[in-house]
Amino acid sequence: MSRGKTNNQLFENVTIFDIAEEGKGVGKADDFVLFVEKAVPGDVADVQVYRSKKNFGEAKIVALKQASEYRTEPFCEHFGTCGGCKWQHMTYRAQLTFKQKTVADALSRLAKIDVAGILPILPSPADRYYRNKLEFTFSNKRWLYDGESRDNEQLDMNALGFHIPGRFDKILDVNHCYLQADPSNDIRNRVDVFAKEHGISYYDLRAHTGALRNLIIRTSSTGELMVIVVFAYPAEDEVKKLMGFVEAEFPQITSLLYILNEKKNDTIFDQEVVAWKGPEYIHEEMNGIRFRIGPKSFYQTNSIQALHLYEIARDFAQFKGDELVYDLYTGAGTIANFIAGSVKEVVGVEYVPSAIEDAKINSAINNITNTKFYAGDMKDVLSADFVAEHGKPDVIITDPPRAGMHPDVVARLMEIEAEKIVYVSCNAATQARDLLVLKEKYDTVKIQPVDMFPHTQHVENVVLLVLKD
Repeated sequence: MSRGKTNNQLFENVTIFDIAEEGKGVGKADDFVLFVEKAVPGDVADVQVYRSKKNFGEAKIVALKQASEYRTEPFCEHFGTCGGCKWQHMTYRAQLTFKQKTVADALSRLAKIDVAGILPILPSPADRYYRNKLEFTFSNKRWLYDGESRDNEQLDMNALGFHIPGRFDKILDVNHCYLQADPSNDIRNRVDVFAKEHGISYYDLRAHTGALRNLIIRTSSTGELMVIVVFAYPAEDEVKKLMGFVEAEFPQITSLLYILNEKKNDTIFDQEVVAWKGPEYIHEEMNGIRFRIGPKSFYQTNSIQALHLYEIARDFAQFKGDELVYDLYTGAGTIANFIAGSVKEVVGVEYVPSAIEDAKINSAINNITNTKFYAGDMKDVLSADFVAEHGKPDVIITDPPRAGMHPDVVARLMEIEAEKIVYVSCNAATQARDLLVLKEKYDTVKIQPVDMFPHTQHVENVVLLVLKD
């Protein structure tokens, strides 16, 4: 069975029985746990360890002895090299099964919650071309495939694509991506060709030199299209040359923007946005409500499933029309504005000031007058004085980032004692950690997993908590 527990050692006939959060298959050799790349539960394989720890190792398949019934052929040529869509080699039905298991395991094991009544995971209606936003990176350090040599002077080292996992300075040159619908691939590929033909330099992620840095494409259900080109150190005429090309080649772009970012990180939240063509925003529409999406706005990247997610949150709350609702981590106020017509008032709180401005705009353009929004650190804003000023909420909706809620925020929820809490999470483990505390005063009544990101290990989960008698 085992020939050792060190790097490069072989483990024969390993049965993969589970899948880990990061998407690797899980097997065992004696008591040694193996996390195996591109392995699917049900596979039997010989695997070789490439990184060993005391009680576990990371491994790759050397020989697949028996293929799992869940295994399927990946549809993307970049599968296995690109860091996205790590579950393409597993049938979508199986993906849903293991995502449901991830949520159930986290809540039962970490929060000690009875998950017997967990609802079946809600599949994504589309498992390809479902994202409304993608960000690509320009780099002069392209990822090289087997057989390619850096010593080849004729080799084009420029790339426009995605980061290689674990290699911040290496970019995979993407030919076709199945995440975002047309014209996303066409825009990226033609910008890439134009830049190379005209000698516009690509960014060096180590030396911090070069003209072109990022390309961001946002689409919407309304048919509007935003393209943002991020430059670092362009020559005097290169911005005009490239932006003019994009405008001429893609007249369907409704918002064409650019940014000059000379910082050493890619964040654009503190950078000035220049409108080359059209306004600095596009619109998304959900259930008759329009949302203005700017270059820095947060909006759920799977528009169809976002609607379903918010419908679940609303339905879990069972509003009667007279409720005061706190919407924590409100972002651009999507949930707050979505539910505003079903309640008396919504008070939204968010850390990012620009997001709060978006939330206010989204209320204004929809003539929604029963929302209030406040910016600040949640643990500081959500104080006893804040509750005294705005009133004790009947329902709290919370949709925190992957890290979950700060312990001070959880403690504040315990003090407020709202009748209901609807907890939306993109990380079942941190959600379970928070629920373990909240269960002292709240019963878990409903659990609904939602698949927002097919072919990845990520899963959203909505939990309804009701205050105990």
